Amino acid sequence: MKKNQTIVKEFIFVGFSLYPDVQILLFVIFFCLYLLTLMGNLTTMGLTWVDRALHTPVYIFLSALSFSENCYTLSIIPRMLADLLTMGRSISVIGCGLQMCFFLGLGGTSCIILTLMGYDRFLVICHPLRHPLMTNILCGQLVAFAWAGGFFVSLIETALIFRDFFCSPNLVKHFFCHMRIVLRLSCLDSNLTEFIVTLISVSCLLSTFLLIILTYVFILSTILRILSAEGKQKAFSTCASHLTVVIIHFGFASIVSLNPESSGEDDALISVPYTVITAFLSPFICSLRNKDMKNAFRKVLGKIVT
Repeated sequence: MKKNQTIVKEFIFVGFSLYPDVQILLFVIFFCLYLLTLMGNLTTMGLTWVDRALHTPVYIFLSALSFSENCYTLSIIPRMLADLLTMGRSISVIGCGLQMCFFLGLGGTSCIILTLMGYDRFLVICHPLRHPLMTNILCGQLVAFAWAGGFFVSLIETALIFRDFFCSPNLVKHFFCHMRIVLRLSCLDSNLTEFIVTLISVSCLLSTFLLIILTYVFILSTILRILSAEGKQKAFSTCASHLTVVIIHFGFASIVSLNPESSGEDDALISVPYTVITAFLSPFICSLRNKDMKNAFRKVLGKIVT
């Protein structure tokens, strides 16, 4: 245990207090992005629920991704917005553990759902005769597996981090309970635990990403064998939005996860794209630009007007 240190029962977020002149501006920007994120994801879930034409695997997975993204942002952004307007930025150790568990679990869930979406595209393009086996019930079971897998890893990581006491100073140089920053406040030597937690996170991130890449290798080889230009274009358009979200999601996640010095003053700014921007872009890229979603929206809007 570190000498002459006081065991703490709460943490204080430093967050964006390092930039006091722009805190109000940041609040307005993040609040607008958060509202748009909620609206986009809720629209996707609502349209999938009410329009029976969207009760297919691709839209079930889209709806599941929207729900996990909504919960993901809910675990961080409301607290961040409140801290931008108030001076009291403290959070209990238990509250920090819960926030971290939900943040990691929901992030892992989204990664697995994106992998399932890639597998669904693989079946549609490479094995269309097998795709009818992907029933709505099976989709629901796979989504449940995604949640179970995400939170299984999250519980292991959170338990490893919070098994020890934490010593002062209790300043978390972030706007949420980032696992490596919190871990370095441990009273005991945390190097081994940090290595294990980082290894688990990177392994899970890379394994899901490589599975998606593997599915797209098979998809690309199948598309290149399609003779008609129209067929190729249709196949590419089927995968374009999903692949775009995958690149954005895993690209920003890798910056945060693979950053070895994730405790500097600029770490809060580095994490904004992953925690705010990615969740904002996902529903607009993956769902609301989709032709079927637009048609469903017009039908719902027509019913409301008439």
